[in-house]
Amino acid sequence: MSAEWRPVRQSRTHELVLERIEERVLAGELKAGDRLPPERELAPVLGVSRSALREALRVLETIGVLVAQAGRGPDAGARIVRNPDDALGRLLRLHFALGSYSLHDVLEARVVLERSSFEAAAEHAPAEDLDEAEALLVRMQEPEVGVADFNDLDTRFHVAIARSSGNQLTSTLTSAVRESVRPLILRALETAEDWPATAGALNAEHTELLRLVRAGKGAKAADLVEAHIRGFHGTLVDEKPQVEQTERASEADEAGREGREG
Repeated sequence: MSAEWRPVRQSRTHELVLERIEERVLAGELKAGDRLPPERELAPVLGVSRSALREALRVLETIGVLVAQAGRGPDAGARIVRNPDDALGRLLRLHFALGSYSLHDVLEARVVLERSSFEAAAEHAPAEDLDEAEALLVRMQEPEVGVADFNDLDTRFHVAIARSSGNQLTSTLTSAVRESVRPLILRALETAEDWPATAGALNAEHTELLRLVRAGKGAKAADLVEAHIRGFHGTLVDEKPQVEQTERASEADEAGREGREG
């Protein structure tokens, strides 16, 4: 093992551990499903403390390329995996919340990704994938479905179509972008004046989208999904400047009152 794992320099130790593991992945020496050596063996070979090694492993787990199982047995230890959807969704959600991307940026990204995925799905989506999407629609149309469950099923429907397009990267990006605004869309659904009517309208569009995909009408499906996204997601973009303007006006009024009282 000492010939396979080279010690790392001590400065910024956990980052150097990450670099060493990344080197092995890029070289094809570590693949999805492979297990890393136990901490007690790997740490001394790399010349680092077990705490630094654990910190590096936590970073890898956060970005979706490693799963660590505590304890003993065949499933214990750290294993290389491919799980980009959750990691990218979490990353985009945080950066969106921090203002790295505007709501308009997210809207336009969704339009580009989903136009592509719906058009491609209409060309060569497997029937079983479309059956899965249809099963999600059936559940969305149940009278007792709650807003939170509807939002979850809505996300899964769009991701299912993206997956059926055959482009895994498009599927991952669609999932991540949709996930980044999931809380915002959920709040918008929860505050809808007429939830049954809103759900009915969205379900009607979903049903027509799936019909167009099954019929192989990719261009029409692409146009409709853009209208679908801009119709609901677009209202969130339109509302944001109004909210900000209201907040600024409120702050100005408060400042004026403080000035008069002073």
